[in-house]
Amino acid sequence: RVIDRKKETDISTYPPDLIRNFSIIAHIDHGKSTLADRLLELTGVISKTGKNKQVLDKLKVERERGITVKAQSASMFYEYNGKKYLMNLIDTPGHVDFSYEVSRSLAACQGTILLVDAAQGIQAQTVANFYLAFGEGLAVVPMLNKVDLPTAEPERAAQQIEGTFEIDASKILHMSAKTGLGVDAVLPSVIENMPPPLGSIDQPFKALLFDTWYDKYVGVVCLMAIKDGSIKKGDRIVSTHSKQKYEVTEVGIMHPEPSPTTSLQVGQVGYITCNMKSVSEAHVGDTFYRDKHPVEALPGFVPAKSMVFAGVFPIDADEFARLDESIQKLTLNDSSVSVHKETSAALGQGWRLGFLGTLHMDVFRQRLEEEYDASILITAPTVPYQIKYRDGTTRFIRTPADFPDIHTMQDNVESTMEPFVLATMIFPERYLGQMLELCTLHRGEIQNHVYIDEARVLLKCRLPMAEIVSDFFDKLKSKSQGFASFDYEESGYEASDL
Repeated sequence: RVIDRKKETDISTYPPDLIRNFSIIAHIDHGKSTLADRLLELTGVISKTGKNKQVLDKLKVERERGITVKAQSASMFYEYNGKKYLMNLIDTPGHVDFSYEVSRSLAACQGTILLVDAAQGIQAQTVANFYLAFGEGLAVVPMLNKVDLPTAEPERAAQQIEGTFEIDASKILHMSAKTGLGVDAVLPSVIENMPPPLGSIDQPFKALLFDTWYDKYVGVVCLMAIKDGSIKKGDRIVSTHSKQKYEVTEVGIMHPEPSPTTSLQVGQVGYITCNMKSVSEAHVGDTFYRDKHPVEALPGFVPAKSMVFAGVFPIDADEFARLDESIQKLTLNDSSVSVHKETSAALGQGWRLGFLGTLHMDVFRQRLEEEYDASILITAPTVPYQIKYRDGTTRFIRTPADFPDIHTMQDNVESTMEPFVLATMIFPERYLGQMLELCTLHRGEIQNHVYIDEARVLLKCRLPMAEIVSDFFDKLKSKSQGFASFDYEESGYEASDL
């Protein structure tokens, strides 16, 4: 039964055992955002008009490309077994370039739905995201989507899940998010199989900041997971990272638009505005506490490591200051981009930006142009190299201009090192020969390959990062007719002849 939400501005009646914070993780295009739409319709947050397509994908770039770039949260009220529950859902991206968004979102959850396309089965990002959630100690509830497709093989996909993740196949829910088949069993399954948040209302206030964005009317908006205590308008809070004090001007939940509430309490996930004017003050992973009641900082997040660097320059040099402000506001919304100022003899003043991948770079460029009306030049992507000198010092080289000249190379340099990645590929067995050939052509070193089931292979190999920022992914897709899925993680630096 769905509850009328116009009266529900006081959410203090929901203790932690009536709250479930969960996210949806999956490979690209396995139906995460579509499932989120159905759950929002089911709980009456949005009306059932049939026009709801990826409601939580709010950015123009997400709508145009049909992909999720930014993790978005939404709160729902749901009645089950005579009790009213507050359900906080976080929809996450599927692309490897945005896995930092996924790891941040998981820190605000106690459980996650692992969604698998019944026609495609397990793919590379399914495996990567499962281990992200498993590493955080979350309860993982697997579900099979798109079971209504003529090509769906739910039994085979369920066996893959059981074989790869050791999850009992009989517990896997079957559904179709597009048609709504079986979706009504999702929230009861979440309530039954995921633990409520821990923490106590009597402890001093403590909250984890896991996302931020800039609003031109109220300044910086912080999305927080409340770990202990409660907070309301007028309270004074302090940042552990910067020790700055703020007065809370509004608290509320995303429903899916910001909806003010009287307070936020332990276990709840909501937004807080507190007159933060400068973009640099919001530090993702920061712990906030009530003024004069300091608490131990939460572990926070490992900062995202930039994998691809590109120079960004304004087409018109007079636009430099405006573009600088735009980049600052956009990096507030996407904290995985690293920014360094840079000057080029040919292009003038600009920045060296670090991204998690080439798609990430392209999306950032598109957002700058669309959301901030900027006209920019982007140089070809490069990776950071490391130079080891004979006196024991090392130096990072981010641009070709910084590379030592031939005399320095001969006299002072002990070795040049380049970044490597450990790549995971999953593809049908008939493409094994072509995939092995592709890896060797790109200076790859095959680690091992195993059969997930009778028809699919999981191949692990080490590749130089420089090889995959160009056209490796395109070649992988064309050689496997689009069947191969690809994921990678950092694997350190190694001496290389550059």
